[in-house]
Amino acid sequence: MVNPSSDRTRNAVRRGALGLALALPLLTSLPARAQAEADSDQSSEEQIQLEDALTGDNGDNSEPQSVEVDAFEGVQEATVAGEDERPAQPRVLITEVMIDGIDGHPEQERVELAAYDAMTVRPGSRVTRDELKVDLEAIYATGWFSDVRIEPVNGPLGVQLFVQVVPNPVLTKVELLPENNEIPPQVIEDTFSSDYGRTLNLAELQLRMKELQTWYTSEGYALARVTGPTRVSPDGVVQLKVVLGTVAGVEVQFLNKEGETTNEKGEPIRGKTKPWVVTREISIKPGEAFNRNQLEGDIKRLYGTSLFSDVKVTLKPVAGNPGEVNIVLGIVEQSTGSLSGGLGYSQSQGVFGQVQLQDSNLFGRAWNVALNLTYGQYGGLANVTFTDPWIKGDAHRTSFRTSLFLSREVPQVFRSQNNGDIVTLTDYEDNKSSRAYSISKTNNPAGRKFDNVGDASALFPDDSWFDYEGDSVALQRVGGNIIFARPLNGGNPYKNAPWQVLAGLNVQSVRPINFEGSSRVYGTSSKGNGDIPNEDVICISYNCATENNLAGLRLAATYNTLNDPRNPTSGNFFSFGTEQFLSVGENSPTFNRVKASYTQFFPVNWLKIAKGCRPKPGEKANCPQAIGIQLKAGSIVGDLPPYEAFCLGGSNSVRGWYDCDLAVGRSYGEATLEYRFPIISIFAGEIFADAGTDFGSQSSVPGKPGKLLKKPGSGFSIGTGVIVTTPVGPLRLEVASQDFTGEWRFNLGVGWKF
Repeated sequence: MVNPSSDRTRNAVRRGALGLALALPLLTSLPARAQAEADSDQSSEEQIQLEDALTGDNGDNSEPQSVEVDAFEGVQEATVAGEDERPAQPRVLITEVMIDGIDGHPEQERVELAAYDAMTVRPGSRVTRDELKVDLEAIYATGWFSDVRIEPVNGPLGVQLFVQVVPNPVLTKVELLPENNEIPPQVIEDTFSSDYGRTLNLAELQLRMKELQTWYTSEGYALARVTGPTRVSPDGVVQLKVVLGTVAGVEVQFLNKEGETTNEKGEPIRGKTKPWVVTREISIKPGEAFNRNQLEGDIKRLYGTSLFSDVKVTLKPVAGNPGEVNIVLGIVEQSTGSLSGGLGYSQSQGVFGQVQLQDSNLFGRAWNVALNLTYGQYGGLANVTFTDPWIKGDAHRTSFRTSLFLSREVPQVFRSQNNGDIVTLTDYEDNKSSRAYSISKTNNPAGRKFDNVGDASALFPDDSWFDYEGDSVALQRVGGNIIFARPLNGGNPYKNAPWQVLAGLNVQSVRPINFEGSSRVYGTSSKGNGDIPNEDVICISYNCATENNLAGLRLAATYNTLNDPRNPTSGNFFSFGTEQFLSVGENSPTFNRVKASYTQFFPVNWLKIAKGCRPKPGEKANCPQAIGIQLKAGSIVGDLPPYEAFCLGGSNSVRGWYDCDLAVGRSYGEATLEYRFPIISIFAGEIFADAGTDFGSQSSVPGKPGKLLKKPGSGFSIGTGVIVTTPVGPLRLEVASQDFTGEWRFNLGVGWKF
């Protein structure tokens, strides 16, 4: 029978119960503790108490009164290991089993049943001392008690067993020390909320600690360990210890392609890259907790520099400092110098060839310097650029870029696919007449040809005269720029900041020329003849000067939440920029240009042509498709050079028109709706609709080149295309209509339109 008695509680305390503090070592090895208490020959009070309980000594030196109790005293444990050689232990009859020490406990019945149910001994059982030791271990193992003692006492009919227990307190709070343990308080609350207000169970506490350990592991704290408890207060506050594992430092080792740290001479391999270029990409600083997830992000950034072909990570423990590690980065550098070339075609340059010499790790400082030479059917470019992707020591990850360039191009502003081009005039004299006459034609007031414009103007001073050359208008630009870009990361260079700002200065000299390089400041339509309206002779440059000097200050900001930089399916992108040009001389215009764009993607799952759109059970879907919307607008205020006007039409504008064939305006607006979907392997499809307008601003562009070339000013197109993923990026083959007129344009472009 179970017979709890408050009177026996007093006796349990008198017998020398160790109390709650002695229960702490039992958390990790309850059975081992119980065995040590029974078998050790040390003279500690705890061990003496356990031996007394098992031999029938009740603490008052009184002689046992029954044979059953005396039988415990005469038993000596064998010293040999073989179980068969151990002398048989005497058995005694147990008449009562009583649980003491739980009177007044909030969960008295619960803990009483837990102790009793853990025992195999029952009234009427005949047991040995070893069997009592097994029950002692079992009661400890329940986790409900901080101390347990079994005291056999002589009774009139046999032996009475008094199980003296000290229940754990009611759990009220769990604290993790130290306080900088990285775990949110809510996680602790959620883990232990179901246990608060209940008796602390040490076995269940271990399970909860494993849950905390799992959280640390899932969050990347691979070295973190949760131990304890280090303290359990009488009012139920449990303290646990967290050892996170900290980073002592970051070391850089350079490896060869075989992964070796030394060369054939046994010397350490020396890399080109400065070690600080590597370590600055590591967000985990000395003294901070090691986090595997954080380090993986750092390694991705290292690969993103394109300086390294492989990065191997090793954690090296710090001698004498348990819990500290050094992160050792094994770096395999890749070649950063390159010489490349190729052939291509564009509408602005026709057939062209390109050669590029580049080094993306100049002086081992991750500086990028490149020389680009391009020569084509309609122009050429020589460009030297220098880029520092992260100015050393800058907490905001500010980048710097500068370039010097010399270019010759045939601007699309002065060209048309169907209505001719604006071509050069050798000479022109404006006498404010309504019409202008060519000196090389006879349909003029004189009825004959002239050798030069001066002779014709001298004879007919009331008429305007020009000398038609007929070359395509070209522009020569010489200049340079400086640009600083900074993400708005609050001084955290590793933060993924959606906002980025840019500031720059652009200076250039622009000369209108012919193909031979001679200055040509006037032009007219190639479809004109010897007798044209005088207003159809236009200035190519600002102020009809042989050279314009442009000096502009540029400010811009972008906001980017796209989920994929190459083929996004969700998120948005917003950009806004303004460029203020200031006069630095008579032929230097003052004007302001402002542009803005907004792009939004919505994920859909309509067409399921690709295999990845029809995954089998257990397979992960791979079906990137989305609806994309883009809106763009811009305007120019001030003294606008005609070659700086906005162009509408082309592969990155309204796709049913060739480049700049829709409009040449001072203002513009565009809208695109596009559906993208995968087809098979590297092939994807698109269906789109584009629309654009100049808002009637073609007439406000000096010279009205758009009106002269009969560009419509506004229009829309619908079309479809196939996109092929290549090593250099997506390649687009598209076909689009013009206003449902039956005019279809085929387009070949690189990269998505937006």
